[in-house]
Amino acid sequence: MTATPGWDDMYTPGSTPAPWDIGRPQPAFARLAGAGLLTGRLLDVGCGTGEQTLLAAEHGAAALGVDISPRAVGLARGKAAGRGVPARFEVADALHLGELGLTFDTIIDCGVFHTFSDADRGPYVASLAGVLRPGGTCYLMCFSEHQPGPAGPRRVRQDELRAAFAAGWDVSSITAARFDVNRSFGAATAEAWLATIRRVTAQPGN
Repeated sequence: MTATPGWDDMYTPGSTPAPWDIGRPQPAFARLAGAGLLTGRLLDVGCGTGEQTLLAAEHGAAALGVDISPRAVGLARGKAAGRGVPARFEVADALHLGELGLTFDTIIDCGVFHTFSDADRGPYVASLAGVLRPGGTCYLMCFSEHQPGPAGPRRVRQDELRAAFAAGWDVSSITAARFDVNRSFGAATAEAWLATIRRVTAQPGN
């Protein structure tokens, strides 16, 4: 698979680090792991260099991270090998997760939903639904409309999240959170929403 132009460039050696590539898990996901919520067969969509995937694996999940950037996946595999963590990483398109041929109990979306256009939100949610078992949970963190300024991805309102996951899902909670970002963003944190979303019905034919 060829990475979408621009994503692979974010991980070019010697380039400015991507704002989200902070070298450790996001605190919000570290809290989820500490509460025993990142469990079972787990998929980290848009895993980047793998910090959330590695976190989940360290807490006992059978964790797979996928990203459209081969460079990011290569870096994530290197981290897993270097740390001795049994996490797996594959190159995959978030809009076509069914091509993995796998199903999961838990999904992590740390900063992926907010990268999609309105036209791609529906296909993305359908892609998630195709690999998350009924009763499974997606933990999704995205920029919120409370983040000031134009830098970074598009902002997302709570009602947009609820609308995107209206059919076949239960949006159990949406709480205020913060993304930790690196200096290339120009700030230490960004305002976010953390949503807990449960899959309540199977895809047709499943």
